Formats: sequence, structure tokens, C-alpha cells
Amino acid sequence: MLYLLAAMHRDEQLQGEMFATANVNGTKVLIYEQALKWVLEKQRVEEGKNLNPEITKLEPEDLEILLAEAGLCVVQSGGEYAAIKMIEDRLVEQGYNELQVLIEEARKDKQEDGLKNALAAFYLKSAAKAENSVEFFHKSFGEFLCAKRMAESLEYFTEKTGKRRKTYTVPDKDLEWQIYDLFGYGSLTAEVVEYLMALLVKSEVDLLVLFERLHGFYLKWSDGEFIEDTKKTLPLEKAKQLEQWDIQSGQRRVDIYTGLNVMILLFELHRYGQSQEELREELHFHPCGEHGSEDFEATRLLRIISYSECLGNADFADIVGNFLTNADFRGAYLATVILCGATLIDANLRDANLSNADFRDADLTCTDLNDAQLIHANFSGAELTGAELTGADLSGANLDAILIYANLINANLINADLSDATLSGADLSGADLSGAYLSSTDLSEIKWNNQTNWSNTIGLHEAREVPEDLQQNPAFAAAVAQSRAASQEQE
Repeated sequence: MLYLLAAMHRDEQLQGEMFATANVNGTKVLIYEQALKWVLEKQRVEEGKNLNPEITKLEPEDLEILLAEAGLCVVQSGGEYAAIKMIEDRLVEQGYNELQVLIEEARKDKQEDGLKNALAAFYLKSAAKAENSVEFFHKSFGEFLCAKRMAESLEYFTEKTGKRRKTYTVPDKDLEWQIYDLFGYGSLTAEVVEYLMALLVKSEVDLLVLFERLHGFYLKWSDGEFIEDTKKTLPLEKAKQLEQWDIQSGQRRVDIYTGLNVMILLFELHRYGQSQEELREELHFHPCGEHGSEDFEATRLLRIISYSECLGNADFADIVGNFLTNADFRGAYLATVILCGATLIDANLRDANLSNADFRDADLTCTDLNDAQLIHANFSGAELTGAELTGADLSGANLDAILIYANLINANLINADLSDATLSGADLSGADLSGAYLSSTDLSEIKWNNQTNWSNTIGLHEAREVPEDLQQNPAFAAAVAQSRAASQEQE
């Protein structure tokens, strides 16, 4: 990769001004786009002539299509390598018959595999683990090409035709199959999603149209419309397609992965929309439907999460958990949900029912949990710095977590386990801590008032870094004495 970058720099394909206004992901895309252009046009030049067409018998635009399809095939095959036959079959399925003819001609001319010969010039090699397969020397280059292939299809979904341009070029039925074809293989990786979003934003595709079409598919999928079709189902068709290339799946796995991948895209479009003032209302995704409307179904997301557990070796948190920053779950019914390790930074969980939910090791920094039902929820090891928990019911919850500067005004913390928790700077004004476990809890710089209830707390005398003014408060001092007496009685 250093060689590739050095050669591009030498040929003045990389200019500092290209990256002046780009973010990290945008910069990566710019570099890979230039790398692809250099590989196609500059890598093999003699006396000013591009030798790639002679070597491969394919023109640069054909090679670009071929490489993008190869990238998609490698990712769909598990991220390491893809069968030559899979790439060829997909090219035919996509309607690139002329490209297939050229590949066949190359095979005849060279008396060897024409496609493998074409790909060999572009940082692909014969896969060591599988015969008649290829893999990318650089995994990230293959992921970029896969994202490029996906972005081109998604952009195509937004195009319209006809005199008044009111009819979509890709009708709903075709769109539904193409979504299964693109996303029914397994879970999208963070790297592919980063490239994909950067490519979509850069392309100036109509994101509102794309969002609306993907959201329409999502609603049908979440209602089970595709998997429960009594005729020929799209998930089954995709599963059979993968099977012919020795990729083991099944229609249920295909269906789950397709829906969850579409959800990831909707969450990412939503997150982008929240960063653009003019798009905040239109580009807004709530997995349960529009909050406050007649179509809002509070249990929809919980049903999806339960369905994803059928995968066995992965679950919703594993697949979608890293894409929930800024997500909107207001008013959702998510009792008993498992979101261990999920990234929910700045997410909106206001008024949600999360009783008995498992948030172990999750990142809930600055998350809005105001008035949420969090009875017996498990936050062990979670990051709740700056979280809003005003009026939340945390009775019986395990809060062995980081709650620095958390807003716990009027929160119900009855019988909550705050042992070893870090409450530094948290606001406990009006909070009810009766019966809470506070052994070794860090109370440094906390805010409180006369409505904060410390009665019957357990281990309060062992709390750490208690502010001096709080120690002098009569109600707190009495609660400390009560806690110490109870502890000595147990001993």
C-alpha cells in the first residue's frame, strides 16, 4: 500500500487541496478513488500508452465494473476470497453480457482463465485456501470496491424515468430483489459502511428518496412480508444463489441479515440527517415508526431483536450495536432487551420501557433516558457519562457503571445497586436512594438538595469522596449512622 501511495504521489495523483474539506472517511474514499484510477490508467504505461487493455483485453470502464463486482463477491463470500465462477455468474446476472464475451475471448487467447488473468493486474491473487478463487492483496481495497458497487446500486434506486420523471427506473419488486441480492449475505462491517456513506454523500444522490425507498422495504420486512410469502420467496432465492457458490446460508439467515443491514443504512442516514439542519425532520428514522403517530408500534423493534436471535451465533447487538449513535428509540417497548456492548452515544431513549434490559459494557454517553422505565436494568460496566436520567425509574437496577455528570434529578433509585459506581459530578437533586447499595460509590462533587432521599441506604458509610457540605447535612449524617449500625449488626 505504501508503494501504491508513493507511485500515485510521484505521478501527482494526490494533491493536498483534495483533502482540505474532507473528513476522515471522505479522505479515505478520495485516496481509494485515485488509487483505482491510477491502477486502471497509470500502473502499466509504456511510452505514454496504457498497456492494461492489451494485457487484459478489457477497457478501463469494463475493468472498473469487474473490480467492483469482485469486491462485492469477496465480501459476500466471507471477506477473504471469492470463486471465479461467482464473479462471472454475477456479471451475467447484472446484464454485462458483452463483458462476459470479452472474458471468454481473453481465456481463449491466453489458453488460461481469462478472468483470473484480468484480475491479476489489479492487486488480486489466486486464493491459497480455495481453488479457482481470487483474493485481494489489500482487504481494505476490496471493501472499498464492494462499497462502491453497493453505492452505485443504491444511487440507481433513486433514479426516475418517464416524461415527467415520476416513475422509478427500478420498480418496487425489482428493488426488493436487488436489496436481498446486495445485503442478504451476512452483516455489513463498519469499514464498508464508512466507505458507503462517504460515497453516497459525495455522489450527491437524493438521500431523501433513498431513505424513503429503504424505509418502505424495512416496514414490509419487519412485518414479515417477504419471509411469509406463500409463493417463491426472495430470501429463498438469495439462499439458493449463495448455495451454488458454496456459501452456506438459508432463507431465514438471508432474511434476517438483509433486514438488519437495511436498518444499519437507515440508522446511518438518520445520523447524517441529524448533522444537517435542513434534513433533520425528513431524514429521521425511528424503528418503531413515527413517534406519536397512529402508525407507531412500540413493540416493533423488540420483535425484530427477538427475530435476530434465530441466528444463534450473533444477535442484534453484535450486528447493529455499533451503528446506534444518535438513534431514536423514544417510547419504544424494549423490556428484557439485550444490548451488551452497544454504542448508544447521544441516543434518545426517553420514555422507553427498558425494564430488565441488559446494557452491560454499553456506551450510553450523553444518552437521553429521561422518564425511562429502567427497573432492574443491568448497567454493569456501562459508560453513562453525561446521561440524562431525570425522572427515570432505576429501582433495583445494577448501576456499577460510570455516571460522571449524569443527570439523575428526581430519578427513582430505590434498591438500585450503585456499589463501586462513579457518580462524580452527577446531579441527584430529588432522587430517591432509599434502600440503594452505595458501598465504595464515588460521590465526589455530586449535586443534591433536601429532597434527595438517603434513608435506609446500604453501605452509605463506605461511600467515597463525599462532599464536606453533604457530610454536614443532618439527613445524610443520620442515613450514614443508620447504614453503619446496620452493617455492624450484620457482622
